[in-house]
Formats: sequence, C-alpha cells, structure tokens
Amino acid sequence: MPEEAYAVVGSGYMGGGIAQVVALAGHPVRISDVTLEVARSNRERLIGEARAFAADGLFPADAADVMAERLSAHELEDAVAGVRFIEEAVPERLDIKLDTLRRVSAAAPVDAVIGSNTSSIPIGTMAEAVSGPERFLGVHFSNPSPFIPAVEIIPHATTSPEAVAFARGVVDSVGKVSALVADKTGFVLNRLQFALLNEAARVVEEGVASVEDVDAIIRGTLGFRLPFFGPFAIADMAGLDTYGMVFQQLRAAYPDRFPTPAMLQEVIDAGHYGVSKTGSGFLEPPAGGAAELVAYRNRAYVAMSRLLEELGPAPTVYAEGTAR
Repeated sequence: MPEEAYAVVGSGYMGGGIAQVVALAGHPVRISDVTLEVARSNRERLIGEARAFAADGLFPADAADVMAERLSAHELEDAVAGVRFIEEAVPERLDIKLDTLRRVSAAAPVDAVIGSNTSSIPIGTMAEAVSGPERFLGVHFSNPSPFIPAVEIIPHATTSPEAVAFARGVVDSVGKVSALVADKTGFVLNRLQFALLNEAARVVEEGVASVEDVDAIIRGTLGFRLPFFGPFAIADMAGLDTYGMVFQQLRAAYPDRFPTPAMLQEVIDAGHYGVSKTGSGFLEPPAGGAAELVAYRNRAYVAMSRLLEELGPAPTVYAEGTAR
C-alpha cells in the first residue's frame, strides 16, 4: 500500500527541500507554486538536485528516480485536495502567507492539518486566515532542510493537541527530530542565532576582533560543542558557579546586555553547580555519573576534530573591509 500523500505549497529553496525530505521518506508529495509552470520547473530542479546529491553521496543512489516517481506538480487547489497534511513554505511575508493560507484552507479537507514553515511570524497572527484554526500550527524546518535534523513545532493558542500530535508524527516519520516551542516571535532557533549574530557584530564594531577571527573562535569553541550539547548542558559541564561569576564581570562591563539569568541564579543559590562539580545543575546526572558524561564529551570532541581534518577548511572568503 503506498504511503499517504502530503502537499507542500511553495516549491522554492525551502519548500523544495522539504518536499525532497518527505519523498525520500516514502510519501508521494504534491508541490505547488505561484503558477503550475513554476511548480513544474521546480520539480525538474529537485530531481536534478537529487541526482547531484546522490553523486556526492548525500542522498541514496536512486534518489533522482524516487523524486521523479513521488514528486508531482499541481495548481494549489489540486495539490491540497484530499491530503491529510499540508506544509506552507511561501516567502516570509505576512500578506503572501495570509493569502496562501486562505486558499489552502478553503480547498483542503476540513480535517487536514496545515503547517507553516515561517521562521519568525507568530503563528497566531496567521491563524486568522485558516478556517478551522485548531488544525493550524508552525512546522519550521531549517535551511538546508534535507540535512538539518531538528524541526520546531509551534502551536498557537487554539491549536488542538491532535494537530500537534499529527504534525510531530509526520516530522518524526520523515527522520527529523521534533521540538515543541511556544508561539513567540522568532521562536527558539532564530532568537538564539540572531542574538549570537547581534553580539558578534558588536564585537567587530567595537574593534575587539575581525569578522574572520570571530568566526574562527566560534567554529573552534562554541560551535565545536553545539553538535553534541545545547547551552544548558555546556554550562552545566563547565560549572554554573563559574558562569555566575562570568556574568558578574560581563554585567559590570556591559550593564544593559548581560544580566544574570534568574534561573541560573536560582540553581546557584540552591548549591547546584553542575554535574561536574556537585552532581547536578540544569542536568540530572547520568546513570554512570559525571564520568560517563565527560567520557562521551571527550569522544565526541575527538571525533569532531577528525571529521574537520577529513573535510578540510570550508571554502570561505571574507569580503574586503569586513574582516578588519
């Protein structure tokens, strides 16, 4: 029995990548765009990309054939007719999204779950365009969607638990990791990555380091750790008391930018300085204690070093005038 068909509305870079992910997982995917001709052209592009990715060992060897078999191009109303899940991936403009969602919800089955790939627009703001807003939520894939594993699941105030569960099931079934996020502008990913970029730009503007050197520091320190641990785990292993003291120094130098987070201070005040110091902090100790976690960390970092040595440096060239 063939897998259930899904629809992706908007077949450009993000929508097309999402369609590739879903097709590789075994689902027929109907794509649409501003015109049928654009959707057909993007279908051919996605097949060609799959062929190139397969040649590079990034997709299975038969990926182009899979795309040719499972991707089909349609007018929007035909794409969403009769499907149970629709992903909207049109440009990040509220007016375009509202118009698209009105058309989608008018043509789709009344029980279809509708996801939006918005990266920053509050889901509740768009829900007004959807008939049956309880079936609508954010399903935010990251760029490039075929290769980034985590997806933000963002219900708005009246999204039903059933819609959330269905969307998470879709995401999990295509091999991604779903993470539940509240409906606040920027959600989690973009609040954090834009905060980092904002502070990085200030560092360069203040003459502390060049663009090139900031990138080198992040790649070789914070970014080196992040494939394995999030910010809470990184702090926990370093020592939360140490983090508290660093926040004091930063607040003294930059009083408007680095107040000590209340949740960090509460943990410190309770005498929990992290798994490596007192046995707990933000984390609970693993079954094997802190030694088990430290051993995993060390193996992970050595493996990352070997991977970077194997791949070699990224072909990054910094623009004249920005790196100094």
